[in-house]
Amino acid sequence: MRPFWALLKRELASVARERTILIAILIQLFIASFSSALLLGLLSMYDPESVAISGRVDMRVGLVGAQVEALTQILEARGIQITRFENLDAARAAYQQGDVETVIVAPDAAQALTTLQLYLPHLEVRASAIQVVLQEPLKQYENALRVQNGTPARYMDLKGAPPTTFEFLYSIILPVLLFFPAFVAGNLVADSLAEEFEMNTLETLLTTPLTWGSIVGAKIAAAIILALLQCALWLALLSLNRTELFNLPWLLVMGGLLAAMFGTLAAFVAVTFKNREQAQFVYALALMGLVGASFLAGVSPLTTISRLAIGDVYTGAGNVLMFVGVLLVMLFILALTLRRRDAR
Repeated sequence: MRPFWALLKRELASVARERTILIAILIQLFIASFSSALLLGLLSMYDPESVAISGRVDMRVGLVGAQVEALTQILEARGIQITRFENLDAARAAYQQGDVETVIVAPDAAQALTTLQLYLPHLEVRASAIQVVLQEPLKQYENALRVQNGTPARYMDLKGAPPTTFEFLYSIILPVLLFFPAFVAGNLVADSLAEEFEMNTLETLLTTPLTWGSIVGAKIAAAIILALLQCALWLALLSLNRTELFNLPWLLVMGGLLAAMFGTLAAFVAVTFKNREQAQFVYALALMGLVGASFLAGVSPLTTISRLAIGDVYTGAGNVLMFVGVLLVMLFILALTLRRRDAR
């Protein structure tokens, strides 16, 4: 066992010399450290309506129609500059000259069903920003019309973060933070083993008491240790960001299992192709295919991580043990491959 531990220490020490690996770890550290800021940025691109707009805004809106007094008061209360126009043609002319940024057309007479027309810029980014700003005032105007017509709406005030925030945090950010350490671990195994083949250093290692199994096992073990350290740090940083996580031990186990499965896959690819570029390419390609297939089959480890993190009562040790079984099958296939090499 002493040569095994010596090789394990060598593999761990070699990570400090791999700039690509260190850069990947720093990127993950940035994501975990600033998960709240990144979450806000992602939400603003994916679902602008989920990002609350507060304070006064600098926007110029043109209003057309006689029944817009209530709407004018609501918009001005938000700090929006209002310009009244007698007809739509005058409003369009002002829009083309840049005097207003958007135009709202209301009916000239009171109606049982009030329909507003909103004219937005062609620029999608600006149009989305205007919709976000106008959404709340238009809701207030709708409520005012309901009260005026005797049909008030009743709303349930549900506390907590918007559903999109919940989806992004537990369905994307957390699984990604546990996926990337495992991905880097597999890449480390593929790169290290393929380099041994290219440099012809495996023959030297095999002259020691080491076997094929112990050499590959040491490289996979080193990758798992690094992945577990990263996962523990990421989970700690998420907790510091006030992200509530359930089943922390199982989340850490899932991070280790992902690293073990990806490392085993990478070792099999490296032993088969023996070339660094080919091994890394095939490893990444196979990994994407397997992850996609797991989503289609409904047994994705990333989905399991999300459910464990939110405390799903139907997700627990049984789901984790299923991936332990997958890992054992992969290790068995890798062991058979290495045994054939020993027999040569």
